[in-house]
Amino acid sequence: MLYLNNSDIEKLSEEVNFIKSLEKGFKLFNNKEYKMPERMHLDRGEDTILYMPCLTDETIGTKIISLFPDNKDKNIPVINGIMLLNDVETGVPKAILDGSSITAYRTGALGGTGIKYTSGKNCKSVGLIGPGVQGFHQLLFAAKVRNLENIYVYGRNKDNLNQFIEDLRKKLPDIKIKASKDPEELVKNSEIIITATPSETPVMPNDKELLKGKHIIAIGSYKYKMREIPDALYELLDEVYIDTELAIEESGDIIQPLEKGLINEKQIKTLSEVMSKEIDMSGMTTLFKCVGMALLDVVVAEAIYKKALELNIGTNITT
Repeated sequence: MLYLNNSDIEKLSEEVNFIKSLEKGFKLFNNKEYKMPERMHLDRGEDTILYMPCLTDETIGTKIISLFPDNKDKNIPVINGIMLLNDVETGVPKAILDGSSITAYRTGALGGTGIKYTSGKNCKSVGLIGPGVQGFHQLLFAAKVRNLENIYVYGRNKDNLNQFIEDLRKKLPDIKIKASKDPEELVKNSEIIITATPSETPVMPNDKELLKGKHIIAIGSYKYKMREIPDALYELLDEVYIDTELAIEESGDIIQPLEKGLINEKQIKTLSEVMSKEIDMSGMTTLFKCVGMALLDVVVAEAIYKKALELNIGTNITT
């Protein structure tokens, strides 16, 4: 059995086409060529454990992930876990992968896929609210799908924000990266806005004129009480794009507007429905809300595993 840790997956990250893997995953999703039970939530206060199994014709995988928000105050990552891959013919475990890395790259690529299909093709600027591990990967993948010239970042902890920008500049040296003094300034300067926070109140201004024509990628809200998106945005939307119907059941950014009558279920479309159309959404106001699903973790993990075998990366362990 192969073990791939965080460092191994980082080495492989430039060799794996994550966007292509997710496009394959969404095709499987659209064609219903998978088996995926609802993920199990085990909650204790603010802490959550998620169990996420899925199988396709090519692979079987289960991600077990923990989200402990208070870890940030203990200098421990908020997200931890493992991804287990099984041989599709025998069920024998064939690989264990670092779950936090799988989550970071899959979620970053998911945001990048959302940008590819729900934003203007000529967008040059992106803003991030929530400079953490997830936000970092969001920006890396945004730069892969759009020819960015400017990145704006807002975070309340100035020391963390400055370190985040310093680290990001090492990865994206050809893009101007600036701190924004507040969310209003960030939204004003950005064509694409990514929100990656655990906030329970909207993190963007509730201002229709400011939000009009913006493309929003919201990745933070995975519980009913979590809410990143203000009411004003929903009044500007003809359609709302989600990665999976789980968003309607789990995320406050979808559930609460539905309860308020700001949107209706007929307006909600999965990303797989619009991918084949490849519409240039320049000038439109769009929202892509993602919560993740095991199917996408499985296709990403399988792609990493195959590349690791090809390049002889990882540690073989016995069971």
